[in-house]
Amino acid sequence: MRALVFAAGLGERMRPLTLTTPKPLLEAGGKPLIVWHLEKLAAIGVDEVIVNTSWLAPKFPELLGDGSRWGLRLRYTYEGLTPLETGGGMWNALGDLSPGSAPFIAVNGDIWTDYDFARLPREPAGLAHLVLVDNPAHNPGGDFALDGGLVRSEGGQRLTFSGIGVYRAGLFDGWPSIIGVTPGAAETPPRFKLAPLLRAAMQADAVSGEHHRGAWTDVGTPERLQALDASLRG
Repeated sequence: MRALVFAAGLGERMRPLTLTTPKPLLEAGGKPLIVWHLEKLAAIGVDEVIVNTSWLAPKFPELLGDGSRWGLRLRYTYEGLTPLETGGGMWNALGDLSPGSAPFIAVNGDIWTDYDFARLPREPAGLAHLVLVDNPAHNPGGDFALDGGLVRSEGGQRLTFSGIGVYRAGLFDGWPSIIGVTPGAAETPPRFKLAPLLRAAMQADAVSGEHHRGAWTDVGTPERLQALDASLRG
């Protein structure tokens, strides 16, 4: 199984820390955020990980190398000075991520969690499987609702998308008509968000999900990084 780690963000809210270090390479608990993910992915048998990059892209191979220290093969995709967003970034890497239309894992490079990646389904029933978490203070309204194992755009108790999921390439079938006329969608490669595709799949009951009630942090500010580092160091 293969995986994508989203690492192309500009990290503007994390400055000045990200002026010299991409956000996924910032350390918490003695190791870069992205390394926590690489260790978990290797532990469940993932053999190849694609890391999409933009801001300070050369820093990733400098620090992570080819992934052999974790028993992984790391591949880096450079998206240019302007990141392709979540949908465009995944679409751009799809040929490497999903050979033979195999499902793949994707995880945001700027989160930390104690979620056990071994719980992720190798073969999601639909087009995607999302891990949802309790709403943090910075996202009180949540993103999606969980309804009997299916994820909905509306209704019920709203939860926050953790940035961890399993996907099928079929999620992108007909994506231009779903995305419509939005800035960047007509460029080569295209730039667009993943959420509209997920919402379209939800309408067809094609997105399953689960609620992780353990620890999870979206490391979006220096203060959150500091708090996470303190908690991990105990």
